[in-house]
Amino acid sequence: MQSVPEAGTDGSAGRDASTMHRVRRVLAIKPFRRIWGVSYLCSVADWLNLLTLTGLVTKLTDNYAAQNFAFVGVVLTSLLPGLLFAPLGGLLADRFDRRKVMVLCDLGRCGFLLSIAFVGTPWWVFVGNFLVGCCAMMWIPSKDAAVPNLLRRPDQVETANQLGMVMTYGLAVITAAGANAVLTGSNTTFHFFQGDAQLGIAKVAVVITGLLYLTSAIVIATRIPELSLRNVHAVEKPKVKAADEEKFGFRQMISDGARFVRTTPLVRGLMIGAFGAFAAGGAVIGSAKPYSSSLLAGDAAFNLLVLAVFLGLATGMAVAPKLARRLAHDRLFGISIVAAGLCLVVVALSPHLAVSLVAVAAVGVWAGTAFLTGVTIIGSRIEDSIRGRINAIYQSLMKIVLFGSTVLVPVLISAVQTTEVELWGGTITIDGTRPVMIGGGVLALIAGIVAYRQMDDRRAEPILADLRNALRRSPRRVNGLLIALEGTRAINTETQAARLAEWLRAGTRPVVLAADPALDDQRLAKLLSGASLTGARAQALAAAAVRADIVERDIQPALDAGSVVVMERFVDSPLAHLSAVAGLDSQELEGLADWATGRLRPDITVLLDADPGTVMRKSASLDAQWRVQHLLTEMAAADPDRYVVVDAEGTEDEVSDRIRTAIRAVLVGRLAGLAPAEEKVEAR
Repeated sequence: MQSVPEAGTDGSAGRDASTMHRVRRVLAIKPFRRIWGVSYLCSVADWLNLLTLTGLVTKLTDNYAAQNFAFVGVVLTSLLPGLLFAPLGGLLADRFDRRKVMVLCDLGRCGFLLSIAFVGTPWWVFVGNFLVGCCAMMWIPSKDAAVPNLLRRPDQVETANQLGMVMTYGLAVITAAGANAVLTGSNTTFHFFQGDAQLGIAKVAVVITGLLYLTSAIVIATRIPELSLRNVHAVEKPKVKAADEEKFGFRQMISDGARFVRTTPLVRGLMIGAFGAFAAGGAVIGSAKPYSSSLLAGDAAFNLLVLAVFLGLATGMAVAPKLARRLAHDRLFGISIVAAGLCLVVVALSPHLAVSLVAVAAVGVWAGTAFLTGVTIIGSRIEDSIRGRINAIYQSLMKIVLFGSTVLVPVLISAVQTTEVELWGGTITIDGTRPVMIGGGVLALIAGIVAYRQMDDRRAEPILADLRNALRRSPRRVNGLLIALEGTRAINTETQAARLAEWLRAGTRPVVLAADPALDDQRLAKLLSGASLTGARAQALAAAAVRADIVERDIQPALDAGSVVVMERFVDSPLAHLSAVAGLDSQELEGLADWATGRLRPDITVLLDADPGTVMRKSASLDAQWRVQHLLTEMAAADPDRYVVVDAEGTEDEVSDRIRTAIRAVLVGRLAGLAPAEEKVEAR
C-alpha cells in the first residue's frame, strides 16, 4: 500500500477546522510563536523607522524643498536595496546558517540606526537608511525560508503566512503609528528636552527603533535555535525539484536559481503572475490621488479609497485559505490575478465614488488572495535548499516592479489631456488615470492567464467546474479523484484494487492505494475483543471510528493534494454487510457513515458482481453474502451515474481487464487527462 506522506497527517482536519482553531494550532508551536513575536518587533521597527527618519530629516534641515523630499527620500532609500541586493539575501539564506544571518543583520540594523542618531547629518540619514535596507534584504529571505521548518506540517504554512501578514500590515502599523504619536507628543507633557526639543525627540525615536532590532537579535540568538534547521518537511509529489546542491559558488548559485525559475513551470508562472499583479499595484498607487480627484468627490474620496483597498486586502488574506480548500493553490493564484485585473478595469471605468469603492475593495480582496497564495506556494512546494533564493527573487520582483511602475505612472498620466464628459446627468473628469488603470488591469489579466497556464497541473478538470464547486455552499470535492471497489467478502477486491492503482499510475496524477484497516480480520478482531465489543451497534461504531481515521489520515490529504485514491470497500460494502448480517437499520448506518467520512463519497464506484456460491463453499454465511450482494445491487441501481457494475466471474486477469475497460470509458468521458496515455490512444 502506498500511503500518504506523514506531512499530510491530520491534513483534512486542519483544513476543515475553523480559522481560530488553525491559528491556535500554529501558535501552539513554541519556535513559531517566538519568531512571530520577533516579526512583530521588526515590523514595528520598520514602520517606526519610516516615520522617525522622515521626521528627523525635516528637523535637520531648514530647506523647504529638502523637507518636502524627506518622505520620498526615505522611501526610495528603503526600496533601493531591494532592487540591488535581494538576490544576495536569498543566496545567504540557502548557503549559511539562517539564524546567524538574521542575528548579524539585526545587529547591523541596530548599529546603522544608532549611527544616524549620533552623526546627525541629513546625508547620513539617507546613507544609513540604505544600509538598514540592505540588512533587511538579507534578513527577510532567511526568515521566510526558515519558517516552514518550524511548523509541524506543510499545510500549516498558509496559516503561518496569514499570521505574519496580519502582524506586518495590521498590528505593527497600529503600534508604530501609536508609538510615534506618543514619542512626538511626550515633550509637550514632560518637557524632557530644552531648546530644539523636536530634534532631540526624533533622535530618541531613532535610537528606540535601533534597540528594537537589537532585541530581535538577542531573542533569535538565544531563544530560537530551531531557525537553523534544514529540510524538516520533504516535498512530496507534485514535487518541485531543487537545483544542484553540490554547487556552492555564489555565481553558480545565482545561475542555478535563475535556471530553476526558467525551467520550472510552477515557479515561472508564479513570477509571471507576480509581475502582472505588482505592475497593476504600481499603477493603482501612482494614480490613486489624481483618480480620486477625477471622481469629484472631494478630498475624503482618497481616504475612502485607501481604506477600501486595505479592507479588501485584509479580507482577501482571510478568505484565501477557505478558497484554497476548494481550489488548488496553483489555480487560485492565476484566477486571483485575472479577477483583480478585471476589477481594476471596472475601477477605471467607474463613473461614481460608490462604484469605485466596491470595485477597489474587490481589487484588494483578489490581490490579498493572490499574494498570500504566492507566498504559500513558495513555503510549501519549494524545496528547502532553494527556498531562500525564490523568496528573495519574489521580494525583489515586487520592489522592482512597484518602484518602476510608481515612477512611470505619473509620467504617463501627465501625457493625457484632461477632459470632462457628461454621463447619466453627471460630470466625469477623464484624465490619464483612467487609461493607465485600464492598461494595468489588462496587463494583470494577461499575466494571470499566462501564470494559470504555466502553473496548472490539473487541466484534465475544467476550470469552470472548479469555480462552480468553489462557490457552492457545500461544494463537491475538487482536487482529487476517489475510486472505490465494492463487493462481498467473498470477492477478492484487494487484488483488483491493487491492479487498478498500478494501471492508473501510468496517467498524469499521483495515485494512492488505500486500504481499510477494518478489513484486516485479525486487527478488527483485536480491536473488538480489546474493547469487549460484542453487540452489533458497538461494532458498527468501532468500524465507523476506523473509517473516520483512515479518511482523515490518508484519503482526504491525498485528495486535497490532487491525487487519485483507489480504495476497496470504502462505505457501501460495510453498510450492506452490517445491514444484511447484523440486521441494523440501513438509514441509521448511512447517517453514521456520513458523519464518519464527512459525507465523502467516491467519484466512481466499481461494483464487482459475482455469484457468491461460485467463490465460496456452502456455509451458513452464504445466505448472508447473497443478501449483501442484493443490497449492493440495489445501491448501484439507485445511483447509476456513480456506479459501474463489472462482472466478477472468471480469472483475475479477465476481471482486471473488465475493470480497466469500465474505468477507461468513464475517464475518457469525464476526465480524459487522467487515463494512461496508451489507453487513451486505444480509446480513440
